[in-house]
Amino acid sequence: MQLSAGQLAAHLQKGIKPLYTLHGDEPLLIQEAADAIRAAARAAGFSERSSHTVAGAHFDWSEVLAAGGSLSLFADKQIVEIRIPSGKPGKDGSTAIQQLCEQSEGNADVLTLVMLPRLDKATRSGAWFAALERHGVTVALEPIERSALPQWLAQRLAQQDQRVKPGVEGQRSLQFFADRVEGNLLAAHQEIQKLALLFPPGELGFEDIERAVLNVARYDVFKLSEAVLAGQRMRVQRMLDGLQAEGEAPVLVHYSLAEDIRALKRVRDAMDAGRPLPMALREQRVWGVRERLFERVLPRLDGESLARLLKAAHQVDGIVKGLKVPGWPTDAWQALQRLAMSLCGYCAAR
Repeated sequence: MQLSAGQLAAHLQKGIKPLYTLHGDEPLLIQEAADAIRAAARAAGFSERSSHTVAGAHFDWSEVLAAGGSLSLFADKQIVEIRIPSGKPGKDGSTAIQQLCEQSEGNADVLTLVMLPRLDKATRSGAWFAALERHGVTVALEPIERSALPQWLAQRLAQQDQRVKPGVEGQRSLQFFADRVEGNLLAAHQEIQKLALLFPPGELGFEDIERAVLNVARYDVFKLSEAVLAGQRMRVQRMLDGLQAEGEAPVLVHYSLAEDIRALKRVRDAMDAGRPLPMALREQRVWGVRERLFERVLPRLDGESLARLLKAAHQVDGIVKGLKVPGWPTDAWQALQRLAMSLCGYCAAR
């Protein structure tokens, strides 16, 4: 059975299952989902708990397999937690997990909780993960996208009886809050808790949030790509500044930007040759959020514009490797900013 994060609470109210799998890269969401399962298990009489972290290829799975059979004299039910930080249990682990899944059937005295990072499609199609899905409940904990972050913040504030002011000021407060915590959900949670300590229940003004919320945003090059393709100039500037401050390698930022430009050019060339846009996107392996962004911006981009962007990307490639290019800044980050803003300008809504 597959559930979303929002469905887990209602599911647990109806009763717990003997096997749960949580997978995702957001520590806060993993922690909260695991806490909810533990709380429901304790309420159902599961008073023992053991934890196992799979580290390395020589992990002893026999200890995990035996955990369910070594019940305490003082407790008749226990929780067995298995953390696999790499998301790769290995050959022995794959066999052991499938065995655990078989053991979970009809065993009401042991609750097994497996925690994994975000998994790619190939890993999710493996026999061991298929067994987890078939015999238990899997919960995919997806990151909160930037567009959904203000609403998420508002919901979290409501849980502690706080809210922003209605209208434009409230939206401005939530956007400011989101800008300060983007990419760092655990810190966002801590900042929300801090607001509960600093201010009483009720409305929060923009000045309250501005004074209280620290700038704890974290960025990555993949989100930068999305912001550029969405034409979000202010966000792109913040992300570039943040990536530079965090010590990100300029060559990685350039690769992300250049790869988008190359992919846009290939899809545009295919369209000019008569290929339908959906077919051209599939051929270039563009899908998901990136596919939707490409569909939006490609009608605005012609082959000549993309050729200029491709030439600019080639020039910036030299700059980030220490070369000087006439007409371009010598500083790698300034050159990256110019390239990003050029692409962003084409992608911005007109």
